[in-house]
Amino acid sequence: MPQPAFRAFAAEIERKIISGEIKPGDALPSEAKLAEELGVNRSTVREAIRVLEQNGFVRREVGKKKLFASLPQSGEISQRLKMAMVLNQVTFEELWEAMYALEPAAADAASRRRTEADIEALERNLADTREALADSLRLTELDIEFHQIVAKATANRAIEAARLPIGELFYPPFLAVMSRLNAKERLLYAHEQIVDAIRKADAPRAREWMEKHILDFRRGYELANLGMERPAILPAGQI
Repeated sequence: MPQPAFRAFAAEIERKIISGEIKPGDALPSEAKLAEELGVNRSTVREAIRVLEQNGFVRREVGKKKLFASLPQSGEISQRLKMAMVLNQVTFEELWEAMYALEPAAADAASRRRTEADIEALERNLADTREALADSLRLTELDIEFHQIVAKATANRAIEAARLPIGELFYPPFLAVMSRLNAKERLLYAHEQIVDAIRKADAPRAREWMEKHILDFRRGYELANLGMERPAILPAGQI
């Protein structure tokens, strides 16, 4: 079935931005001019622009109508991937397998490329985690943040982008585990060992402790009787 005209137009603009034919920051013609050039109704162009804005390929200055080409930010891409995984009923088993592959690799790379700023961010996270052991909600937020800091420390944008949507989908099951089991001290100890290994540039130990950490979370999930076959859900407030 042919796609609607507005989607075909949006896809063409995306193709031109990705190929470099239109560069990020380039001004686009007005809706009226685009409609005239393409020989379509302004409503078609308007709907295409709406799709492009949602996908991060077009932006406009606040309060102005001028359109500019842009590139989607990681958060925008992550949101679309999260929605796709939820709609396709990706299970926690599948999410966990992906995390088991990505997180140890991230810890390994972080131990070899981390900066002093990365170490400082990890130390702040550990300090906040020690203060939040009695608060499951805050502890969950800090765990998500911890893994994001480790990913950033890899200086590998592919790893950082690949794990972001999966890590965010871990929020609901992680909160459930932290709320049902007394596993908070175990989590803190694992984080301390990972940070120590990253600080000392000990890649094998960083990888080993991250593997233990991800395996331990699976055991906790199973002990909480949550079911590995359950489909992923979006964190509250993201629907």
